[in-house]
Amino acid sequence: MKRSKSIFLCVLLVFFCLCGCSSESAIPTQHSVVLIAKSTRTEFWLSVFAGAEAAATEYNVKLTIIGPETEEDYEAQNAMVERAVQQKAEAIVFSAIDFENNAGAIDAAAQAGVQVVAIDSSVDSAAVKTYIGTDNYAAGRMAAQAALGRVEGTLCVGIVNYDVSSANGQERERGAKEAFEESGRTESVAVINTLAEAETAQADTAALLAEHPEINVLLAFNEPTSVGAAQAVRDLGLSEQVFLVGFDSNVVTVDCLQEGSVDALVVQNPYAMGYLGVESAYRLLSGRNKEVERVVDTSTRIVDRENLFSIDSQKALFAFEQRTN
Repeated sequence: MKRSKSIFLCVLLVFFCLCGCSSESAIPTQHSVVLIAKSTRTEFWLSVFAGAEAAATEYNVKLTIIGPETEEDYEAQNAMVERAVQQKAEAIVFSAIDFENNAGAIDAAAQAGVQVVAIDSSVDSAAVKTYIGTDNYAAGRMAAQAALGRVEGTLCVGIVNYDVSSANGQERERGAKEAFEESGRTESVAVINTLAEAETAQADTAALLAEHPEINVLLAFNEPTSVGAAQAVRDLGLSEQVFLVGFDSNVVTVDCLQEGSVDALVVQNPYAMGYLGVESAYRLLSGRNKEVERVVDTSTRIVDRENLFSIDSQKALFAFEQRTN
């Protein structure tokens, strides 16, 4: 009887040991992902970060978010990529400042075994497993169509773009120019490239309008340039003469949309870019490559004074606030 009891206790002990080992091995691995943005200051990027953090929580990802001081400092981004590799990041979610000059750092990271996901602005590297963001050519055409559909007669266009090496800005410009050309209503197109900083963009927009007083349509292609262009149009008292189409959601541009110095906004979905970027990194690291599409087009919409207060427009304009409250 004692021997049977001893055998029973031994079997029971082995069973609990095996259960303990099984439950311990079932604990999911926490993957390490670094999101390297173009900037950490604008409302656009704050919304990207909110989406990324939501995905990191959902998928138990250790997420680090970094970015340079300005949207022109591709060298700082390259240093951040190298540091992420040194610190054993398993995946990088990356928005390139410079399509070509960021490529070497991304290639080196991939050679070190790091998975690469591009969001917002891609990079000239075959190592990128997926691009998640706006169809920028289509967004440029959308901006042009917003003006073509609302301004009568001949159009004299000014375009306020940012860094000439940024892939998304150049694609937006190409789409807009082609749409204007196809319309047969455009007399001239003047283009400037400025810093992605509101103050500089304001000064450069004012100079553009002074040099080309015939401009009656103005496009600005990201949040800082849109803020600067709106302030220039407002301060010069040109709200009635110049139809301004900006990009992205910002307190300043939304206020200007209400009072008249901005006429339409092309609003992207940065929250989705951040969320899907981290989600895709997790899937790649989990061996679920087949679930990761090569290109994911996040939604884009036009907001103007006619639809400004609709539920869909409010959700698009204030996605960050709604998801963090």
